[in-house]
Amino acid sequence: MKFNHKILLLEDEIEAADMLADFLQMHDFEVLKAYNGNEALSIIKENPANVDLAVLDIMVPEINGIEVCTFIRNHPVMKDIPVIFLTAKDNETDEIYGLESGADDYIAKPASFNLILARVKSLLRRQPTSGTGWINFGGIYLDLQAKEAWAEKKRIDLTHTEFGILEMLIRQPNRVFTRQEILEDISGEDKFVFDRTVDVHIKNLRIKLGDHGSSIKTFRGTGYGMNR
Repeated sequence: MKFNHKILLLEDEIEAADMLADFLQMHDFEVLKAYNGNEALSIIKENPANVDLAVLDIMVPEINGIEVCTFIRNHPVMKDIPVIFLTAKDNETDEIYGLESGADDYIAKPASFNLILARVKSLLRRQPTSGTGWINFGGIYLDLQAKEAWAEKKRIDLTHTEFGILEMLIRQPNRVFTRQEILEDISGEDKFVFDRTVDVHIKNLRIKLGDHGSSIKTFRGTGYGMNR
């Protein structure tokens, strides 16, 4: 089955989560289920460019739904996706607090699956139809449209060449690129580019990426590749 959108569902009641996920999948949505806040954050870190909307229960173990929403709103890739709180906290104060925390909608339990589906479709209709244009490796994110790079939540200032090398490595993380391959990719019409130029760019990338710089691995005698 081809799914139209991917939804993150955070719900600690396993039976309720499975039933809602099955219902959404019947309506052509792919659902990534998390039964606690830590599982939700793991899904976000692994699939940031592929999650189109989040449905979050607030009162869940480990990290609550409010904190997960805050994490999404501060995430370079996911900060603009719709977020729905689906929760048993149903008084007006809770709803106001949830919306002020960054949610786009607030649904009190119990709620019919049809109502949830209608709210999901309504929010997704407001989203741009084009792709996100993001790729990532671990905590490194590249916005291919804006040509911007991020390490976790910090924007990294890269040159055009540095961005190009990093994009090349991230697109094929299981491949080792020779210096010559990288040179051919970055040099264009410039015939006066030398092997050591690649080493300098890699060194600068590692410095700028900070703790994530170690993801770029040197394969001695061959070249460079990404390494988890």
